Amino acid sequence: MTIIADQAPSSNGPAPVSSPPPESLDQVRDILFGGQMRMVDARLQGLESRMQQEQASIRAEFTRELTNLDEALKQGITQLNDHLATERTRRADDLKALSADMRELVKSLERRHQALEEAASQADAELRDHLVRQSAQQSADLTRTAERLSSQLDQVSSKLQSEKLDTSALASGLTDFVSRLTSNGYNAAKQKSKD
Repeated sequence: MTIIADQAPSSNGPAPVSSPPPESLDQVRDILFGGQMRMVDARLQGLESRMQQEQASIRAEFTRELTNLDEALKQGITQLNDHLATERTRRADDLKALSADMRELVKSLERRHQALEEAASQADAELRDHLVRQSAQQSADLTRTAERLSSQLDQVSSKLQSEKLDTSALASGLTDFVSRLTSNGYNAAKQKSKD
């Protein structure tokens, strides 16, 4: 190790202490600590470069993970949208089918209702016709019965009148007969009492 001095030492005692210029201090420092400083600097630069590499690696990993997560989210959202669209389409188709079934059911019910109304009106018409025919037949029967009864009453009346005449004649004949009998009986009783 060499010491570089600006002045030569004097023989008279210790040399006066003078402050070395700043450049020489740097040189001394470099001589004493230069190797270690360079080693520390190299290590610091290595650490710094490793930290920058690690940071870049972490940043790249984070970016990649973020991109993967973003892609997964987009894919999940796309799948959900597709699923929802499919579900909407399926439900719309189901609603259309149900609506068509309901329309067909309503038409079927309307046809049944119309058939029932026609059957009821036909039954009403047949019942009316039957009642009219039955009423006409009963009217005719009543008219015939009334005519027959009237005819029979006329016959009975004329018979009764003819019998009444006969009865009057019979009554007067019987009255006459009774009076004769009584007068004959009275006379006969008188004669018996006279005897």
